[in-house]
Amino acid sequence: VQLQASGGGLVQAGDSLRLSCAASGRTDRSAAMGWFRQAPGKEREFVAAISWNGDGTSYADSVKGRFTISRDNAKNTVYLQMNSLTPEDTAVYYCAAGPVGHSRYEDDYDDWGQGTQVTVSS
Repeated sequence: VQLQASGGGLVQAGDSLRLSCAASGRTDRSAAMGWFRQAPGKEREFVAAISWNGDGTSYADSVKGRFTISRDNAKNTVYLQMNSLTPEDTAVYYCAAGPVGHSRYEDDYDDWGQGTQVTVSS
């Protein structure tokens, strides 16, 4: 599976962005999808994940209530709606696909996208 993340950019604090991750190749609509991020000088961390049918979701505490993950299996695409962005959300955001339902652990994901940069200015 090839994953292509897009939608990043430079925004101001309080703004919103929607990231997209399009899957291609040997897509498996039963795959769980997740978003992770890595800020400069920090380790990559879990952001959000969604089960294959969208019924199960998980969020990091730092984004709960501000970010929403969703998917459109007809388009092989997963989304991350990010509202009320803060400078602490600045990072490269990666999407990932794996067989385990809405896991927050990197080891549960087999395929990774290239990342999209999100920069939030104060």
